[in-house]
Amino acid sequence: MTAKTTHFRVDNGDMMLIEFESGRRVLVDVNIRTAADDADDETPDVAKQLRARLTRDSQGRPYVDAFLLSHPDADHCRGLKKHFHLGKLSDWSKSADKIVIREMWSSPIVFRRASKNHTLCDDAKAWNTEARRRVARYREIWTSEDGDRIKILGEDVDGKTDDLGAILVRLDTDFSQVTGITDSTFAARLLGPLPAGDDEEEDLLTKNDSSTILNVTMKIGGQVGANYLIGGDAEVAIWERVWKRNSVRKSVLEYDVLIAPHHCSWHSLSWDSWSKKGEDGKVSEDARKALGQAKSGACVLASSKPVVDDENDPPCIRAKREYKAILNAVKGKFYCIADGSGDAPYELEVTAGGVKPLAKAAAAAVAAPYVSGVGATPLSHG
Repeated sequence: MTAKTTHFRVDNGDMMLIEFESGRRVLVDVNIRTAADDADDETPDVAKQLRARLTRDSQGRPYVDAFLLSHPDADHCRGLKKHFHLGKLSDWSKSADKIVIREMWSSPIVFRRASKNHTLCDDAKAWNTEARRRVARYREIWTSEDGDRIKILGEDVDGKTDDLGAILVRLDTDFSQVTGITDSTFAARLLGPLPAGDDEEEDLLTKNDSSTILNVTMKIGGQVGANYLIGGDAEVAIWERVWKRNSVRKSVLEYDVLIAPHHCSWHSLSWDSWSKKGEDGKVSEDARKALGQAKSGACVLASSKPVVDDENDPPCIRAKREYKAILNAVKGKFYCIADGSGDAPYELEVTAGGVKPLAKAAAAAVAAPYVSGVGATPLSHG
């Protein structure tokens, strides 16, 4: 019995498919670039790779059970309108053959903060429109069916979500339902977005890339197989507040796999600019603690371009070094999704013994990570 995560090569962007032991699939963000449609372009065709991993329902429609949008930046929702069906399920077209989203996982407060800080791209606007349609449908009939379902992650301002109890996940709570069904092979704790305390604090959170933060527990045979900490583009102010909120229960931040926030950005660990201060920049102690709760043999994955020693951020070489320092203490590994040969996604298998790269992923990687867990056997990477 196993579960699996697939990490698509999308440069500085996020796109991960989680497959639980139950067989249910949750997609976290998409970054399907137009260049992938050009046969002469080397951009990986991640849309094709995703579709190859999906199944079809009784009506022949490809689907994901749930789609989590961590936040509405273009590199997290690019390709939504082109590749996913939006609107009533009865309007799905066989000729278009778009992917059905049985259930959306969306945060209204993240959207509110993002739209305050910058203009939303067309894909982000399309997601927001569809989310509003699904909420309105729920309020109309007080129940939902596949294609109309939505899970609201975190409360909105001014009581706007107070009547959505059945589909609302409150901060610091766990959930294990997807498409209206309790799935005993996973549990997820909502750690963000965080509520604001006052106008000044809200402005700070808005500018600091607020994102949905989840710690997803993947269970194998009823036992914990691995914890994945997912934080979108959350930056230093967010992680500092996450730590202060959870320092007395730091186990909720523990992970076997961390998706390095904001594509391995220095700004998730420091208030200082990498391009301006370089090595003189200081690490935020609280942010590092929030991101430093690595379990034995843990792995940090950077969904980014190759991490090199230059002034770019993200990804940032200094952030990579900080993550490697965190991992050294637990004999863990750091891996960048862009590393290795070919354009095939990087895949991790979750078993009762821990997490390890699938053989084909290990063969493609130059130094693929091994996440030991309990009883797992390291793979040879040549």
